[in-house]
Amino acid sequence: MKIAVIIPALNEEKTLPLVLNDIPKSMVDEVVVIDNGSSDRTSEIAKELGAVVLHETRKGYGYPCLRGIEYLKTKNPDVVVFVDGNYSDHPAEISKLVEPVIRDDYDLVLGSRVLGKVEKGALRLPVRFGNRLATILIRLLYGFKYTDVGPFRAVRFDKLLKLDMNDNLGWTIEMQVKAIKRGYKILEVPVSYRRGTGKSKLTGNIKGIAVVGYRILRAVFKNLFYSARQEA
Repeated sequence: MKIAVIIPALNEEKTLPLVLNDIPKSMVDEVVVIDNGSSDRTSEIAKELGAVVLHETRKGYGYPCLRGIEYLKTKNPDVVVFVDGNYSDHPAEISKLVEPVIRDDYDLVLGSRVLGKVEKGALRLPVRFGNRLATILIRLLYGFKYTDVGPFRAVRFDKLLKLDMNDNLGWTIEMQVKAIKRGYKILEVPVSYRRGTGKSKLTGNIKGIAVVGYRILRAVFKNLFYSARQEA
């Protein structure tokens, strides 16, 4: 199978080399870094290390991912893996996500930090709160039990296109909810998670919890109403 990796990045010049060097080159055919308006050398470093570099001016998480997907339509990979650029994920574990797709015909394989080994202090309070809130709501509203809504995941490219992704800040939840509605074959696998060496985009526990809570509620209910309209 042809495998591509998408990495949204914003001011990740320190961590991006670690991420790119840990990607299993024997398994991955192409790495696409989407620079979301960095003021450092993120783009230059990505090019030096052999990645395709794209630019997305709209801030967020989903917009850079959508930019990467649009580019990959010209390449038509079989599987796309999403990895963060801050080195919290372990890119060397990409095989854990891809192998179930290849071997057991899964459509979406999610890396669960909750099920895996987490470095002390890596899952900050806003993240743990967000995970708990999102997974409970998805289970209540959609009847599917997730343990995590983290970004590290692999998905069949043709199935990804059918999800008609369009959200920005609720990107991961949108994908997981729409995959349920589509009846996709979904699997969670344990992955490792570390503190990373980049600066957190969410500062302060109280503010972070408020921001994460809003994003999750918006994403979950937006997709609930979207699904209802599609079925009407």
